[in-house]
Amino acid sequence: MTEGHGRGATATAGADGESTADEPHSPRPGHARKTGDSGGNGERSRSGTGRKMTGGASGAPPGAALADRRGTLFRRVLPPLLFGLLLLVAWDIATRTGAVAEFYLPTPLDLARQFFDDVFHGDLVDYTKETVWEALAGSGIGIGVALPLGYLIARSEIAAAALEPYVAASQAMPAVALAPLLALWIGYGMLPIAVLCSLLVFFPILVNTVLGLRSLDPDVMGAARVDGVGWWGMLWYIELPLALPSVLAGVRNGLTLSITGAVVGEFVMGGEGLGQLLSVQRQEADTIGLFSTLVMLGLLAAVSYGVVRLVERLVQRD
Repeated sequence: MTEGHGRGATATAGADGESTADEPHSPRPGHARKTGDSGGNGERSRSGTGRKMTGGASGAPPGAALADRRGTLFRRVLPPLLFGLLLLVAWDIATRTGAVAEFYLPTPLDLARQFFDDVFHGDLVDYTKETVWEALAGSGIGIGVALPLGYLIARSEIAAAALEPYVAASQAMPAVALAPLLALWIGYGMLPIAVLCSLLVFFPILVNTVLGLRSLDPDVMGAARVDGVGWWGMLWYIELPLALPSVLAGVRNGLTLSITGAVVGEFVMGGEGLGQLLSVQRQEADTIGLFSTLVMLGLLAAVSYGVVRLVERLVQRD
């Protein structure tokens, strides 16, 4: 019995991964806890070793993520900065050597002086505010129409077949051709300009909304329906969050186009924004003033694009 019991203890200990050949079996609870702790520590040690080996095998040291992030930043920031610097140098050389007359192309330094003078001592900021309000109003109208219509086209085959040809045909009409018609229908002022902006904003948001909704995983949708999720819950908790990156991409492009729509509308229908300012500067042959206003328009487009892009990143991070 003693010999059999010893063999059984040895077999049990061997199964636990511990060598007890030279150690007599002891039923003491303290020894059992010690053995269990030893096994647990050994298990943790093996797990930790596995984790270390895995991290080593993946080749990702602690600073790899930071280095990769810095590399991505350099790849995104340095190329446009270097390209812009080369353009400025070529521009400055072309104007200072007389290859291009300053009447047609002012020097970068003169343009910078004129721009800051217009911003801090002129009326450029007031004209800019008017254009921004027109663009935002048009964007609001365009978004308010494009989102529900995009949902209808994405979820109804009959609506898609009926509406898609007309939506596509509407993009063949240039904004300059529509502006006089809007002036006849609505009149002059901010409202027709906002409507013109909304026509430019409408199409990219509609297309991206339809694309985002149609690209949703059907398995996720089916699982939600099986769980009893209703139409409103499906839209608010599943469809909208999953399609939001695509919708925001359309909003980003639409906001940039809304500034163009505001300027075009002011060219045709008047106003008190940057488009009207460009018209006055063109009549006065104010070349450096035209360039200063164009710089402001470029900044507006870049800021609106960057703000929506930042919102996209925050949404994707969440």
